[in-house]
Amino acid sequence: MPSNRRVFLAAAGAALTAAPAAAPAAAAPHPHPASAHAALAELLAGNRRYAAGTPRHPHQGRDRRQLLAAGQQPFAVVVGCIDSRVPPELVFDQGLGDLLCIRTAAQVLDEAGLASVQYGVAELGIPLVLVLGHERCGAIAAALAHLRDGTPVPGHLRVLVDEILPAARRTRPVPGDWADHTVRAHTSWVRDAIRADPAFDAAEVTAARFDLDSGRVHLLP
Repeated sequence: MPSNRRVFLAAAGAALTAAPAAAPAAAAPHPHPASAHAALAELLAGNRRYAAGTPRHPHQGRDRRQLLAAGQQPFAVVVGCIDSRVPPELVFDQGLGDLLCIRTAAQVLDEAGLASVQYGVAELGIPLVLVLGHERCGAIAAALAHLRDGTPVPGHLRVLVDEILPAARRTRPVPGDWADHTVRAHTSWVRDAIRADPAFDAAEVTAARFDLDSGRVHLLP
């Protein structure tokens, strides 16, 4: 991640602070989880419903939309992949105004992504940041192909591969599924990078892996 991140975030934070504050009290008819522990429990409970095929699809009606026009109060930031099979609102069985989602291929974060996470933590007071990786990630596969046999990486995709390669190199000697080891290592690295930045000290930051076959989310150590 670029070394000038804090300069960018300081400027972004000043601009955001100058903007009119949202009215959080009007944004939720029922109290959202107020702590990181409660927020994570809510996410995991929603995922169990999703995986079991019994989602509630909460907060998706017209009344909810009209209420949110006055402001938002999401209870978790989800840093996830752009993969169409892993939409956080569905995976965690949440609705409008519940989650602040930042999605890039393989959860690779640039300055805009980091500023977006900081907006959720610093300006909206969100207590939890969850970094969500998933199996069979296409960006991970591209990085492994490049490292294994020199497959060219065209255009802007090079940025993604360069961010993934350290995790791929670390896990290459590990027995088993190299791709899945890389997913886990890279997702954990993104979590650790966010944790290490003082801009996010106010939030709990954790990581998880989504299983495409079962639909389940499992926390990473």
